[in-house]
This record gives sequence, C-alpha cells and structure tokens, in this order.
Amino acid sequence: MRYVSTRGEAPVLSFEEAMMTGLARDGGLYVPETIPTLSKDEIAALAGASYEDTAFAIMKPYIGDAFTDEEFKAIIARAYEGFGHAARAPMVQLAPNHFLLELFHGPTLAFKDFAMQLIGQLFQASLSRSGKRVTIVGATSGDTGSAAIEAFRGLSNVDVFILFPHGRVSEVQRRQMTTPSEDNVHALAVHGDFDDCQARVKDMFNHFEFRDAVGLAGVNSINWARVLAQVVYYFYSAVALGAPGREVSFTVPTGNFGDIFAGYIAKRMGLPVDKLVVATNQNDILHRALTSGGYVTDGVTPSISPSMDIQVSSNFERALFDAYDRDGKAVAQLMDELKAKGGFQISQGALQVLQETFASGRASEEETMATIKSSFEVTGEVLCPHSAVGVKVAEEQPASATPMITLATAHPAKFPAAVKEACGQDAPLPARMADLYDRDERVTEIANDLSAIEALIHERRAH
Repeated sequence: MRYVSTRGEAPVLSFEEAMMTGLARDGGLYVPETIPTLSKDEIAALAGASYEDTAFAIMKPYIGDAFTDEEFKAIIARAYEGFGHAARAPMVQLAPNHFLLELFHGPTLAFKDFAMQLIGQLFQASLSRSGKRVTIVGATSGDTGSAAIEAFRGLSNVDVFILFPHGRVSEVQRRQMTTPSEDNVHALAVHGDFDDCQARVKDMFNHFEFRDAVGLAGVNSINWARVLAQVVYYFYSAVALGAPGREVSFTVPTGNFGDIFAGYIAKRMGLPVDKLVVATNQNDILHRALTSGGYVTDGVTPSISPSMDIQVSSNFERALFDAYDRDGKAVAQLMDELKAKGGFQISQGALQVLQETFASGRASEEETMATIKSSFEVTGEVLCPHSAVGVKVAEEQPASATPMITLATAHPAKFPAAVKEACGQDAPLPARMADLYDRDERVTEIANDLSAIEALIHERRAH
C-alpha cells in the first residue's frame, strides 16, 4: 500500500513512512493510493468478533509489510487493554431506530483514545526498531492533546509538545494535559484559538530546517494512521446492527472532519452506509460549506462544545481531494486561497460529489443545552455537549427505516459545568481519575508566535 499527498507534489510513501512523516512536505495530507474493499461475506464474518479482531481485519490491508501479523495483533491488543469497557465501543439505544455509540471509555474519556493509543504503540514499535528519536508536536481543541500525552508519556525516544488555546478548553481537558509529571511531555497554552495552534503546527512542518533538526512527527489527524484507527468503529457498530444485510447511517459531531472522513473511508471499503451526517456547533463552517459551496472562515466563537470550535478543518482537504477527482493542483490552489483570502468556493461538480456523500446540520448553544436536558429526561442518558450536538442533528434527519448511529465523542465528566447547567446532573469522573483536581499542573503560557514556540521546543526537548 502506497500513500500520496493531497497536493500531488510530495514523495509517495509506505504506511510506516507516511505515519512517521505526518504532514507531507508539499503541505498536503497523505491518503492511500487506493482504497481496499471488503466483500459482503468478509464484512458479515465480523459479526460477533471482538473489537481487536475487527481492528486487525479492517486495518491490515493498509499496513502493508510494515509489521508482521503477530506484531500488529500485539500492537492492537496493547492499544485497547486500558479501556474501561470490555466492548471498547458499546452502543446504547436512544429511540426505536437511534443508537448512541459510546467512544469515551478510553484512558482520557474521548474518542481520540481509539486512534492515539494505537498510534502510540505503532510509533513505539517503529522507533524501537529504528533507534531514532522524534519530537511530536500537536494542536488540540481539547481532546487530542490529552490523548496524545497519555499515549506517549514516559516513552524514552519521544518528546511531546501539545499546543492548546489558553482559556478555551474545559478544566478537565486542561488538567488532563497539564498534570502528567513525565519529563518528556510539555503542555503549551497558546494565546489564540485552536486554528492558531493548528496553523503553528503546520508552520513547523513547513519549516524544513526546524522539522529536520528536531525530528518532527505529527499526531494530529493530519496523520493518516489516526484516521485509519477510527474507521474500525464504523464497521464494529454497523455489523452489530446487521450490516452488511442492512444499511446504516451515522451522525458525527465534528470540527476537524477527521472522524466523519473515517466514516467515508468505511463506506468506500464496502460498508453499506446510507447517510453520513456532519453535525456542527455554532462554528458551522462545514455545514455552510456543504450547503452553499462557500468555505469561508468567519472567526471562532467559544462554545460549550470547545473541541468543535474550529474554522480550518484540516481533514476536509482529504474529502476535497476525492471530490476533485484526486487533482492535487486543484486542491493546492484551494488551500492557497484559504490561506491568502480566508476562504474559497467549491466547484459545482465537486460540491455535488460532496453532497451525494455528506448531509449536515448545526446546533446552537441553546439547542445543545436543550438536547442534553431532553435526552436525560427521556432516556436517562447524560450527554456531553459534543454528543448532544450530534443527537440534535440526527433527530432532525428525515424519518427512515435505516438505523441511525450517533457518535458520542466524549464522556460528560469532561464538561461538568455545562452538563450540570443543562440537566441538573453531576457528571463525576471515573474512579481512576478521581484525584484529577488535586494533581499539580505543569503548563507554559506562550505567545502565538512561531519563532518563540520553536525556540522553546529546541530548549526543552532531550538531546
């Protein structure tokens, strides 16, 4: 399996090379040259399989010869052994044809753990083999950072620097990033929003002298391995509801488009997906783009669902690449316009392709709060604000005999103030995190300045 850049000018790489590279050197994102497909019989054979066995079956075609079957199975087993539920991704029923896929039973209580725990094991296996040392940088709107720190803390051949927007994540999200005591992890509170943090990470990757000097590696969803790990739970949940014998639909609360893009890959692989519904909060650039064709940044308004407070959705570039028939030059031009003018217009043909695949909706702050309240009153299920955005948008879709699965992306305990205000319920942390508020924090505030951030990384990383 070979990987190509969405902008068409970077070297073609193997899986392991693409994973360790992160962002392509032409500024694009790596995607598989071809998408492997599974037959109906192969999908049906996943019925009753464990999450780990499903993960092996779905991801193995993408790995190539990077790891032997035995090595890869052991990596998967280590990745998910720390999850707090034996099913890893259990489902609960909200209504006659509406199901909630709980993706928050990992170590940091968010869906990012499914990918980050796996990528941590993949990195460790690869680096142990090569003897190399890398510096991981990541930007987070709340959940990626804590998942990355949890996955890489204490590893001897990795330094981790996570950029998060100062004052714009929940207290639980912040403390999960700032309380680990290992010397190789560093939480940087950037004076700006998530888009600023993400832009500085991309700037570092595009500053080749710095990139090469520190051995830069990325774990944001610019990294293909992150997206690949998320494809698994689409198959796992759909098969549990009868796929491939019947279609399923998914509603996905998303800001950076990675989680819903994983659903698109599952569909391309042969999973019978009827609808993929993008659910956005008040920062609704994806909803606006998919309905009007205009991708125009409009500033970020802080919300009670901070992980979706994004205007530059990195993974949307991967969807555009396919919508433009894999024309790297066309995608590069759109990304240049986005950088120079703050937006671009999707061509009519590409928009039609996107609209045939994705539906979309949005939820205001008031609608999100109302959904948390009504969900608790009707079902007893306490939703985090992001999951509530998904449930609200899912409930607005036209009635259908096709079951709808809404992705619950975080545990309500990560957003206790919003949950308490919405439905009057406390959302306690699991016992293993009960002392989170008592732990000492280590954090560095820093300006939204590339040279300052690079200088700090040079200074702090192990040499």
